[in-house]
Amino acid sequence: MTTQPTTSSRLEPLGTVVPSSVPTHWYNLAADLPEPVPPHLHPGTREPLTPPDLAPLFPMALIEQEVTTERYVEIPQKVREIYALWRPSPLIRARALEKELGTPARIYYKYEGVSPVGSHKPNTAVPQAYYNALEGVTRLTTETGAGQWGASLSFAASLLGLTCEVWQVRASYDSKPYRRAQMEVYGSVCHPSPSDLTDAGRAILAETPDTTGSLGMAISEAVEAAVKDPGAHYALGSVLNHVMLHQSVIGQEALEQIAQVEDRVDIVFGCAGGGSNLAGLTFPFLGKNLREGTTTRLVACEPAACPSLTQGEYRYDFGDVAGLTPLLKMHTLGKDFVPPAIHAGGLRYHGMSPMVSHAVNLGLMEAIAIEQDDAFAAGLLFARTEGIIPAPESTHGVAGAIAHARAATTDEVIVIGLSGNGVLDLPAYASYV
Repeated sequence: MTTQPTTSSRLEPLGTVVPSSVPTHWYNLAADLPEPVPPHLHPGTREPLTPPDLAPLFPMALIEQEVTTERYVEIPQKVREIYALWRPSPLIRARALEKELGTPARIYYKYEGVSPVGSHKPNTAVPQAYYNALEGVTRLTTETGAGQWGASLSFAASLLGLTCEVWQVRASYDSKPYRRAQMEVYGSVCHPSPSDLTDAGRAILAETPDTTGSLGMAISEAVEAAVKDPGAHYALGSVLNHVMLHQSVIGQEALEQIAQVEDRVDIVFGCAGGGSNLAGLTFPFLGKNLREGTTTRLVACEPAACPSLTQGEYRYDFGDVAGLTPLLKMHTLGKDFVPPAIHAGGLRYHGMSPMVSHAVNLGLMEAIAIEQDDAFAAGLLFARTEGIIPAPESTHGVAGAIAHARAATTDEVIVIGLSGNGVLDLPAYASYV
């Protein structure tokens, strides 16, 4: 005779999802920093930028957000409605990973791969498309590395009645064809960069016809295309202050979620390329440190092949190769730096967000560099314990957290930013395996 199966105490859940709500406001770290972020400079005059200087590229609402020092900025209702397609994103206890590591630490990960395109990038793509549409813009141009930003802006543009044209770093354009297909499904056009469609692209190709490209090159092309079209604006997926602002929904949700199950967070790990995912997760924690005296450590995990925070200089530099963008005070490897074609295409930027750079420079945030093989190994371990294949970018944060957890001797609370899933990056995993 068989009996009805019952729940066994031996069966432990793979993860515990902690609920929260969609934030009503974005959080702005500028309100709590002990020193203001150095201003962006005009590329011609080298004087601080004024709102009219940015008007050819961005709608006024985003320009205002770029310079505001208000602690909270209200999220428009339409943006919140679109956010609700995937937000709040889950905060999950990584019990299986803890067990595999044999660590006394408690590990949580904030998973942004639940968005329609599989990454954190729609958190800023949606408001950027929204504000451009409000201002009557009909076309957006942008660059993308691995393709998650290009796909995200394409997604947002399709929902808000805009067209989108994307220049993708050639190394990723060639190695990640499904990301390009994702953009095309949403109705966008994607070109390899450098291309022969812009003056900047043609000049680069004339000098280095076999280049694998860089985000700095792709930015030059996208900015040039926007400036030449009065009906177009440029959209940037990372680096600038308004992008850090929009991404703060990640950390605000994480703070609400973790407070339901823990009385503290000891350390937070996030991958670092241009800074958007890292800032989105860590800035609300940093603001709490500054306002309330909490002592959560914040660690930026960047690729050793593109180590802007750990080896770059902290100085003013252009955000693009051609020198069309404003000068930003940031950690930089130099605008002409062309990183190797590593698997984590989203982390191949020569510079770093001015706000992230400023936080690191003030000693409010730490930075470490992760070797590619260590990142891959961490991604495989995470996939084989927690079931989610992390985006190659995310594996850097996972690697930093795993190394820390292995060495832990107390019940530390660790939070990892899992910025996206790696389903469209499987060729890179396949090569490693």
